[in-house]
Amino acid sequence: MTLQQLKYIIAVNRFRNFAKAADACDISQPTLSAMLAKLEEELDVRIFDRTNKRVVPTSIGLRIIEQAEKTLMEANRIAEMVAEDKGTVEGKFTLSVGPTIAPYILPKFILHYLKDYPNVSLTVQELKADAMVDGLSRGAIDAGIAISGNKVDDILEIPLYTEKFLVYLANNCCKEISEFNPENLEHEKMWIMKEAQCMRDSAFSFCKARGIGKHIYEAGSIETLIRIIDQNGGFTIIPEMHQAFLTEKQRANVRQLRDDFMSMRRVSLYIQKDFIRERMLNTITRTLMKFMPKAMMEPGIVKYGIRL
Repeated sequence: MTLQQLKYIIAVNRFRNFAKAADACDISQPTLSAMLAKLEEELDVRIFDRTNKRVVPTSIGLRIIEQAEKTLMEANRIAEMVAEDKGTVEGKFTLSVGPTIAPYILPKFILHYLKDYPNVSLTVQELKADAMVDGLSRGAIDAGIAISGNKVDDILEIPLYTEKFLVYLANNCCKEISEFNPENLEHEKMWIMKEAQCMRDSAFSFCKARGIGKHIYEAGSIETLIRIIDQNGGFTIIPEMHQAFLTEKQRANVRQLRDDFMSMRRVSLYIQKDFIRERMLNTITRTLMKFMPKAMMEPGIVKYGIRL
C-alpha cells in the first residue's frame, strides 16, 4: 500500500469516474485501474463497485477512503512543517469561497494571487458553508472563506472583514429618505434572497419580519432581485461591494442603513484547528488587502496578519 494508491482511491471517490480521476491524477486510466486493482488484491476487499454506468464505494470502501483521507492529511503535514521551517511559500493550496462572497472578491483575488505567488498551485472551489466544513474536516480543502458564525468542533474561525448592507430602492420607493432604520423597511414591498440575506444575525428585519410587508419573494441572485425591483418596485438589501456591479443610474437608488451590528455581514476564514501553514494563510490576507477597503478588514489582520 502506498500514499499514491491512497490518492488514487480518493480521486475515484471524488469523481465517481475512472477517466476523470485519472486525468486529475495526471496518469492514464489503465494505470489508475491497475493500481486500484492491486490495492484491492492486497487488502482482499473490493473498494468500489463498478459497472459501465457508475462507480460507487462499497461499505468497507467508504471506511477505507475516510481513513485514506486522514492518512494523506497527516502525511502532508510533514512537507508543510518543512516548508514553514524554511520560510517558503509553495506547494498546493485549495481554498473554498462561499457563493455569496465569490463574485465580489474572486476576480481580483485570483489576479493578484497568481502574480504574487507563482510557486503556489492554487485551486479555488465555490462551496456553501456545509460543504466547506465537510471539506475541511476531510482534508479535501485547506481553508475556506464564508459568512461568520459556522461553529464546528475542530474548525477554527478567523474573522477577516465586515461588510455593510445597503438598501436598493425602486425609482418610486421612499426616495426622500437618505438613511434607513430597520423600522423604515417594514411597510414597503420586500424582496429577499434567502442564501445571501438571511444570514443569522446580519439581515435584521428580513429574517425576523417575514410576515410584514405586502410580499416577500426569494430569488436566485442579487442581480435578479435588482432587475425585479427596477421593473416592479419595492426594495432589497445588497452587500456594500455590490455597488461596483451597478450602473450609474442604479447607484442613485442606493441608500445607507444605520451603522449598527445588525446591518452588516461578517466574513471569516476557516481552517482546521491544528493547521500549521501560517505563511500560506497570510498569502490570503495580504492578497485581500491589495484590493479591499482597509476599513472593512479586521484591524488585527491589517496590523499583525494571521498568527497560529
